[in-house]
Amino acid sequence: MLEHKSAVVKKELGLSSAKAKQKLREEGPNMLKQSKKVSAPKIFFAQFKDFLTAILIVSTLISFALGDTTEAIAILAIVIVNALLGFFQEYRTEKTIDALKNMAAPHSNVLRDGAVVNIASSEIVTEDVFLVEAGDKVPADAAILESYGLHVDESILTGESVSVEKHEKGQGKAGRLFMGTVVTKGRAKALTTATGMHTEMGKIAGMLDSIEEPETPLQKRLRQLGKYIAVGCLLICAVVSVTGILKGEDVLDMFIMGVSLAVAAVPEGLSAIVTIALALAVGRMVKRQSLIRKLHAVETLGCSSIVCSDKTGTLTENKMTVKKIITYDTEALLEGNGFDTFGSFLTGSHKIDPLKDPAMKYALTGGCVCNNAALPERRRELFSKNKAKPAQSGDATEIALLVAGAKAGIKREFLQQYEKLDEIPFDSDRKCMSVIAANAEGRLLFTKGAPDIVLEKCTKVYTKNGIKELTSGMKAAVLRQNDMMASEALRVICVAFKRNPEGAKSNMERELIFLGLIGMLDPPRKESYGAVRVCKQAGIRPVMITGDHKVTATAIAEDLKIYSPGDNVLTGKEIDAMTERELMEKVQKTTVFARVSPRHKLQIVRAYKQLGHVVAMTGDGVNDAPAIKEADIGVSMGISGTDVAKEAADVILLDDNFATLVAAIEEGRMIYQNIRKFIRYLLSCNVGEVLTMFVGMLVGLPVVLLPIQILWINLVTDGLPAIALGLDPADGDVMEEPPRHSNEGVFAHGLMTKIIFRGIVIAACTLLVFVRLQAFGLETARTGAFFTLVITQLFHVFECKSEKKTILDIHYFNNLYLFGAAMISFFMIFAVIYVPSLQPIFNTVALNSQHLSIIFMITLSGIFLNLVVLTVKNKLGERKRQAKKSAGAIRRQDVS
Repeated sequence: MLEHKSAVVKKELGLSSAKAKQKLREEGPNMLKQSKKVSAPKIFFAQFKDFLTAILIVSTLISFALGDTTEAIAILAIVIVNALLGFFQEYRTEKTIDALKNMAAPHSNVLRDGAVVNIASSEIVTEDVFLVEAGDKVPADAAILESYGLHVDESILTGESVSVEKHEKGQGKAGRLFMGTVVTKGRAKALTTATGMHTEMGKIAGMLDSIEEPETPLQKRLRQLGKYIAVGCLLICAVVSVTGILKGEDVLDMFIMGVSLAVAAVPEGLSAIVTIALALAVGRMVKRQSLIRKLHAVETLGCSSIVCSDKTGTLTENKMTVKKIITYDTEALLEGNGFDTFGSFLTGSHKIDPLKDPAMKYALTGGCVCNNAALPERRRELFSKNKAKPAQSGDATEIALLVAGAKAGIKREFLQQYEKLDEIPFDSDRKCMSVIAANAEGRLLFTKGAPDIVLEKCTKVYTKNGIKELTSGMKAAVLRQNDMMASEALRVICVAFKRNPEGAKSNMERELIFLGLIGMLDPPRKESYGAVRVCKQAGIRPVMITGDHKVTATAIAEDLKIYSPGDNVLTGKEIDAMTERELMEKVQKTTVFARVSPRHKLQIVRAYKQLGHVVAMTGDGVNDAPAIKEADIGVSMGISGTDVAKEAADVILLDDNFATLVAAIEEGRMIYQNIRKFIRYLLSCNVGEVLTMFVGMLVGLPVVLLPIQILWINLVTDGLPAIALGLDPADGDVMEEPPRHSNEGVFAHGLMTKIIFRGIVIAACTLLVFVRLQAFGLETARTGAFFTLVITQLFHVFECKSEKKTILDIHYFNNLYLFGAAMISFFMIFAVIYVPSLQPIFNTVALNSQHLSIIFMITLSGIFLNLVVLTVKNKLGERKRQAKKSAGAIRRQDVS
């Protein structure tokens, strides 16, 4: 393997783009074999698998055999059109989900044409040189060229949960990386040796079957509901058919009537429409920078009652700027912002030269040497051996240190005198990072990290009078300075060093020399203020979780109004000292968790869940994955998030922004609201159709509607308007309501009562029109009932836009899709009544002004009745709410 490495180590530029494209064509994509996708023809023919549709097709064939060709062709045409609608809806949904999966596909940093580029992992080919670091998933089998403190989790291949140390000099597997394994510590540069099905993972690809989208809890409930309704409807349809036959109606006509009514009445498309609505919502969310990896997440988002958010980069801008440096003797403030490398160091109102202050010079040098970032304007790495990270990227804290160094005059030329020999990478348990470097003075160890952690490792202090012993009193003074800086919302890191480090790396970070504290500011995002306010209005408690100092975290949280006086602030150490029950009690009043590790995050999530909360948890590191997975809604960062965190997440924030998460919650509430709307609409219409036929038969009326008319209503009013309701914008108060309980039934808050009541009104209007128009002949009465049933349903679709507002208060034109669907449905019913060539097919006659006046008078009466009932209900509800408020105020006065 070493010979192979030496043959390619000259390829510092990596492959050329042209060579990579050629190899990709020859080798194919770097992907494991996937299960076959459902083809378009299969989706289309699946539309005819429904039992009731199959019966209808058989009935149509019988009609052909008996010579009733016109009606048979018409019914068959309606069945095919219905199938086409279902096909286009499902096909579009499949395409949307595929596109989202592609967006969530992992990417990798590779060397191409001498530059580091980020490409889809599927485009990696053999002989590509790729770069990985902690949290990355290894994209292909490879030989290690360079490594720094590299540890890899190979449990997916070996079953061993302990990470394995890897390095370029390792023999056999110790010097190789394998596709699908995860880098837990350090970083590396590696040469690709196998891709796709030729990797070790490819040889056992059966272990990684493609993930199928699970059925959402809501879909399961609707599927079960559909079964119950189907049984009830089939019984009613059987009664209707038998009653008709007993009254002397034609047996075949009654059989087709029963089947047609069942097809129209059974909401077999409910689950499919839910999937379509969720998929469309997911598409909308992408435009708002939220990538939903699992459909059920859309549904659960609306239930979130606790949102645990990282501070850095999510609530804040992640644009760190060094503002203050404190050594044992000097305190200096820095001017300038962002990547501006021009600025002054001030002590009081006097400018100083930091390079003339030995401790400050060493502190800034340590911050720049113990660093893996590069200033954006540079296109080459700072150190000859530090090529495992792309020049245009870097941690925000480390970039801020380089900018501060540049302001002091510590630039690339100065840093070249330090040759970086080795590194002890940062991890969330040690909370520090060290670099071993060499210059003319010899070997040096520079360490930077959390002040309380690094200070514990220090025994001496660098002063203007030389190196002295660090007394406990001095340590206490440094920690007080740290607290003061943190209270100013500064993120503080401590820098220390050591000459001639010896022994194992695990023992090097001892007996260090304290250099100074460096405070930097990461201001809150402007949009975070509004997002926190919206959360609180919506009954959602925002909680900050950070690895930063308690005082810094509290200052930012108070500024954002996450923290209020009287709230608890817990640290990781305090959590370690608590029992599970004590933690559950504490978190109820805690809004800031500081100095926490990923292990603590998992404990916090479990505590909130045990209290009955629906928890959303953000994270970006590989160690955050357990907490992300444990949360009801796992949220990963799209920019800073590792591949492992993204794979564990339900939602990926493409812009790492807290406001985006709040917008996603709003979308989640909106889609659930819309699902209730079209369930209300579909079931009300179905109840109305079944009752029209059933009651008509019971009271001895002739057959109110013919099978072809029922099927036409099913086609015209059930499909397009229901889907269009799924696109309805959110009600203005959607983020002013408390979160719904995750176990809340879809028919909660009186929805079933509304459905049954409106179904009865629809049926009553249709039957009244039929009875009233019987004097003009049976065909006129049927046509009037046919028209009334469609019109009442089209009016009702606008009533379903809101559960609280009446039809007089809703916005008719804020959903043009719904308005368009209603107009299409109206013109279609208008056509079958007034187009002469269609009248014989649908057994209709033209309605005159007298007929229409009767129809509209009765239809408007039904709408008015619904308006009165809803108005009275709203008034009573408002009185109850006011009474509760008054009772609460009286109780508070009694307590005071």
